[in-house]
Amino acid sequence: MLPVLTTLEMQMADRKAVEQLHISETRLMELAGHECVRIIRETLRLKSLAGTSFLVVCGKGNNGGDGFVITRHLLNFEASVDLILLYPDSLLQDVNQEGLAILEAYTEHNTNLRIFKSYGEALPFVSESLYEALIDAISGTGLRLTEQEMALASPINEGIELINALRDRTNTLTFAVDVPSGLDATTGFSATPSIRADVTVTMAFLKTGFYLNDGPECCGEIHVAEISIPRFLVDPTSSMLIDQDFAAEQFILREAASAKHTNGKVLIIAGSQTSQSSMLGAAILSVKAALKTGAGYLCVSLPISLADVMHIALHEAVVIGRDISAIAEKARWADVIMIGCGIGRDKSAIDFMAELLNCSDITTKKLILDADALYALSCIGMSDALSRCSNVVLTPHYGEFSRLGDIPIEKIAADPIETAKNFARKYGVTLLLKGNPTIIAGSEGQVLINTSGTEALASAGSGDVLSGMISALAAKGSDLFNAAGAAAWFHGRAGDLAQDVASLVSSGMVVDAIPQAIQEIFETEQE
Repeated sequence: MLPVLTTLEMQMADRKAVEQLHISETRLMELAGHECVRIIRETLRLKSLAGTSFLVVCGKGNNGGDGFVITRHLLNFEASVDLILLYPDSLLQDVNQEGLAILEAYTEHNTNLRIFKSYGEALPFVSESLYEALIDAISGTGLRLTEQEMALASPINEGIELINALRDRTNTLTFAVDVPSGLDATTGFSATPSIRADVTVTMAFLKTGFYLNDGPECCGEIHVAEISIPRFLVDPTSSMLIDQDFAAEQFILREAASAKHTNGKVLIIAGSQTSQSSMLGAAILSVKAALKTGAGYLCVSLPISLADVMHIALHEAVVIGRDISAIAEKARWADVIMIGCGIGRDKSAIDFMAELLNCSDITTKKLILDADALYALSCIGMSDALSRCSNVVLTPHYGEFSRLGDIPIEKIAADPIETAKNFARKYGVTLLLKGNPTIIAGSEGQVLINTSGTEALASAGSGDVLSGMISALAAKGSDLFNAAGAAAWFHGRAGDLAQDVASLVSSGMVVDAIPQAIQEIFETEQE
């Protein structure tokens, strides 16, 4: 998995590289510029840059310094470059003064370079020009936005608006160096204006802001440039991006001599029926998802009047009713217990939930609380109830998380990673916060980020499917934190595969695609 850093974490890694490993800023900048040009060439798919033309817009910080190195390498590949300096030479840092001096010396030998010392000086020459690519080297990770400061001042705004206008008019590819200018690399909020990049070449490590709020819209395709900052300099509590390899590691294959009871025993407490409504569908989806994800033996507790329908839908499931002693017996048998999908929100459901969480046979097991269980949890006293659970994962979406933590949805959306981390630490739980991306926060500060899946997962029952998948992976041997992360990845991949079949995707279709999502990763490994 790749680390995903906040601005502060990236700055700390940079500082350690310079102070502890004695890697100079000049060397880092040289590597950054070289990598950017390599990725630009690969993206444009040009055998030669001779005769091509580029626009590079530079700020006054290290991001602008990267732009100077990029300009030099483009010139060395016989491209033409128009370079715009948004700030006077006198405001450049020493290392950037050196980079500019090299380029000024180039002009004595190379006619392919035009250096404009201000936006105003450049505008008459570049506004109607055509380029192979536009390169944003204006602000990088240095930008931090507050609610009071969402509009950028001159000359940054002028440089951004110029790039955006040229991109809109000519459909020219725009490359952002490290971070699209105007984007907060931590929160993913974007200023007015901000770069809308087609490709972002980020230095050393991914940034959290790429996946939050406006980040996906601003960044386009993301490439990580290797600039010799090793991973051992990264804070151990930094977020990690879930990938296929991680998901595969958490899926424990059945041994040839194994039996059903050695491949994960799952108890799911779900579903409800009243004189006005039935929530059997939620139970069916979660049970089916657990079975499709490889659970060896599954028991479901639901109103016994629904047993016949459950047996018709899923022949493999063992069904028990809602007698607490029968549930406790099966809890002692189970490796994992999942509670909540469709159990209802009336008083009887809340009282039932309170009874379950007073049963030590349940609370001492790996426990997954989802959907209506989360609603009940907020009604019966969350702190006291969770204190009795030794190993639990909660799986709320933003609305459920807002109710659980008494946190405004706007605050959650503003910084979902830190909000999830704080909650998980406070209550000693694993928190899977559903969204785009999905955040999995552990009780010791560890965080996973999942970006698999599409809008195909925005359908009723999607969360029931995910909870069933977590149950199976955890029952087969993965710890709850890793099971939640891997299930989120498989769930997203199943959504992708289901969407390939039809533009309108139901949760049932996603469940049916789970085996394919699992099978393809092992086929890839064998290849």
